[in-house]
Amino acid sequence: MDIVIISPEQRPSTGRRVDLPVVGMSCASCVGRVERALAALPGASDVAVNLAAGRASLILDGDPASVVAAIGRAGYEVPEAVTELSVGGLTCASCVGRVERALRALDGVSVANVNLATGRATVRHAEGAVDLTNLVEAVTAAGYEASPLDEGSVGVPKDRREREASELRRDAIISAVLSAPIVVLDMGGHLIPGFGEAIQAHLGTAAGLFQAVLATLVLAWPGQRFFRQGVPALLKGYPDMNALVALGAGTAFLYSLVSALAPQILPLGTAHLYFEAAVLIVTLILLGRALEARVKGRTGAAIAHLVGLAPTTARLIRDGRESDIPLASLRLGDIVRIRPGERIAADGVIVAGGSFVDESMVTGEPLPVRKREGDRTVGGTLNTNGGFDLRVDTIGARTVLAQIVAMVQAAQGAKLPIQALIDRVTGWFVPAVIAASLTTFVAWLAFGPSPALGVALVNAIAVLIIACPCAMGLATPTSIMVGTGRAAELGVLFRNGAALQALRDAKVVAFDKTGTLTEGRPALTDLVVTDGFEPDLVLQFAASAETRSEHPIARSIVEAAGERGLSLLPVDRFEAVPGHGVEGSVGGQAIIVGARRHLDGHGIAVAGLAQAASRLEREGKSPLYIAIDGRLAALVAVSDPIKAGAAEVVSALKARGIVVAMVTGDARGAASGVAALLGITEIVAEVLPGGKVDAVRDLRARFGPIAFVGDGINDAPALAEAEIGLAIGTGTDIAVESADVVLMSGTLPGIVSAIDLSRAVIRNITQNLFWAFTYNVALIPVAAGLLHAFGGPLLSPVLAAGAMALSSVFVLANALRLRKAGRRVGSLR
Repeated sequence: MDIVIISPEQRPSTGRRVDLPVVGMSCASCVGRVERALAALPGASDVAVNLAAGRASLILDGDPASVVAAIGRAGYEVPEAVTELSVGGLTCASCVGRVERALRALDGVSVANVNLATGRATVRHAEGAVDLTNLVEAVTAAGYEASPLDEGSVGVPKDRREREASELRRDAIISAVLSAPIVVLDMGGHLIPGFGEAIQAHLGTAAGLFQAVLATLVLAWPGQRFFRQGVPALLKGYPDMNALVALGAGTAFLYSLVSALAPQILPLGTAHLYFEAAVLIVTLILLGRALEARVKGRTGAAIAHLVGLAPTTARLIRDGRESDIPLASLRLGDIVRIRPGERIAADGVIVAGGSFVDESMVTGEPLPVRKREGDRTVGGTLNTNGGFDLRVDTIGARTVLAQIVAMVQAAQGAKLPIQALIDRVTGWFVPAVIAASLTTFVAWLAFGPSPALGVALVNAIAVLIIACPCAMGLATPTSIMVGTGRAAELGVLFRNGAALQALRDAKVVAFDKTGTLTEGRPALTDLVVTDGFEPDLVLQFAASAETRSEHPIARSIVEAAGERGLSLLPVDRFEAVPGHGVEGSVGGQAIIVGARRHLDGHGIAVAGLAQAASRLEREGKSPLYIAIDGRLAALVAVSDPIKAGAAEVVSALKARGIVVAMVTGDARGAASGVAALLGITEIVAEVLPGGKVDAVRDLRARFGPIAFVGDGINDAPALAEAEIGLAIGTGTDIAVESADVVLMSGTLPGIVSAIDLSRAVIRNITQNLFWAFTYNVALIPVAAGLLHAFGGPLLSPVLAAGAMALSSVFVLANALRLRKAGRRVGSLR
């Protein structure tokens, strides 16, 4: 026999292939550095790093997280990825903790959050270090169902949710039918005189055996779900609600079975039957879960409605012919025809025709908006009475509807800061309940009236059943889910759940002026020139320079030149100085247009027009100076109309105990004029974009947590600095990255709606938590028999099961009240 010796280099690897993106590599030296770091890992082989692709791959017989760490030590980075799963079978807060622990135990996973209300698991991990298969297997091993989250899904897939609800209804009915004879046999003797004696005379011990058979069917058929999930959880040391039910119903069943089949082994006088408690615990909890599933399905109704707004097909126009194609088949540049009464198929630009479009699903505004050729449309909005063709310019995840759904889902899946406390409490709650149940049993056995075994058992079971932490787990996520969905209906988008809590705590709301409190469409009202300059020539030069600027005031100057019939000159050089103005070269002459500080910076005196500037500021207008070739040429003033309803919004905020401030780069005189009209007393004027951050900090120091409302790029630093940033959207522009809340309608009353909703949601969460915790704290001693020790009644396990089931339904029903919260954007009545 030939013996072949295989060297370590030739031995086949038993490791797994790990392929990761690497950020920061710029040359061959970087590649060598990463390769050496990876090759040094124990169990690493076949290391390859590709500079062009920016990826590293290797076969590793070890922890993939070590690859990420090695790349980090080499000075490079593996970007994080987020994977979302749909998780089925969650019933309580303990289930959430169990799944989160299973996911966090995986190598490479840094964060895992599970939402009980939505059935979603959000996992953050190093990209490439964790496979989707690993995540699904971890959830499955923990005893739950898992699957990748479909695009556009709002949580647990609809078919699975409907299947679970159908199975719960079926099992509740079966359990009730099988339990009914047991209840009649047991309770009949207490309610109907002579009934018990008649049963004993005709059936004798067969009555107990009959109950045993029916109870066995109940626990082994509809009730087996509690044992299938609860017993493994108990054995693994992570008991959940199912474990409590399994312990309670199972203990009552086994004790009754012994009483029916071998009563002689029990102490004299303790051979009682508790089959009715075992089966009614199962029946009532199944009934509660069925109601809970029905109510829970309605908590995501708003976002599900949004998802369902997109039509499934589009009418494509190609080569003069119309054809219906699946929406997913649309491509950029396709021309789509929209008929009256149809949902608009895609985001795009109207190229022919026109109509009025109901955009309430995006903006919350109920009145249809006129759309003409060249206007943008949003997919999913409703065309009313006209027809038009549009050119598709956005598809997939970048559409407005997809972004709205993604933002609402992110907000619904997030955990508020208060949730951290709940997670800690529920982590030890179930074990504490089991300990309380055992203590109750021992205490009654030791100190209860003889024979004490039956009473001790009943009270211990009652403690187990009444303390299930279902309501605790549902208290926060259901309120967030309903509240953010309601906000989306009103045109208010919360980027994350924490924004709800932060906005509730805001003590001051600070507004930018231009485009936020005002329309952002200023018009030129005054032109005052100095000696030696012609008004039309000055305006022509200024307008020519301002054609390169995107600022609303720049547009007003250009429009004024057009109204006077002035032709614009070519611009040789242009520079915009944020917070100051613009400068450039037009027709060989140096042009400067901007605020006084801009000209001061160039050493150009403006004293000759200072008096006129002061007069214009008192009138609420914004003055700007124009200099040509280093000489002061003119003073122009623009007036920006105040937005409709702005004064009412300021008044409504004050009525809610909130301080209102204005932070603007405009001159103090102009800012004071606008503030006086609106009733704003806190004014910070003549600040640059960086100065707005300082203003936010100062307002926070004086009044407390601050919300900043803005609409422009210059507002981004202040939006980010504030505890909560609110961006005024336009219905199609929702990607305001610095903001925590986006007001889709672009109207100010949305701010009041957002604040009212945040207060309503947090108040609703507080109510839910108070109910859930007070319920458990108050009723556990009652279930343990504390009242009976002082002459009061005992709490039956049956009543405990009913109370526990109703507590979850109460929390869900309370959360559903938020569907009517807030005001329609645009109305403060």
